[in-house]
Amino acid sequence: MIVERLDHVNIVTEDLTQTARFYAELLDLEERDGPPSMRPDQVRWMYDSRGQAILHLNSVDFPSTYKRPLHPGAATGAIHHVALRCEGFETVKSRLRDRGADFTVNEVPSIGLTQIFTIDPNNVLLELNFFAAERD
Repeated sequence: MIVERLDHVNIVTEDLTQTARFYAELLDLEERDGPPSMRPDQVRWMYDSRGQAILHLNSVDFPSTYKRPLHPGAATGAIHHVALRCEGFETVKSRLRDRGADFTVNEVPSIGLTQIFTIDPNNVLLELNFFAAERD
């Protein structure tokens, strides 16, 4: 597996509008809708000037693929997961199985994405993203 780059950071917030405005105004990030089926009142994606999604902002009532307790507003409590864009989907699945690690696979067909969610030894939730062109 080769990690190419950090894909995005997901922040769960009780005030989606205010949080999106903060990042747009502070960092010149462009606010956009998420992929189809994600409601704009629950999800806002913040993009840089090159068109790269940097932040995924979710409301507390957004139906998360990987459920876990969150405490928005607490120190680092609003950070839900770290996402990495990866290659080698089958290799990663095999390595997780070899370690006896729990993981969940999620498909997002509208954008050709397969995801693996797993927890690191420090209880950090990882979202490993494999786009169709980069799978095994």
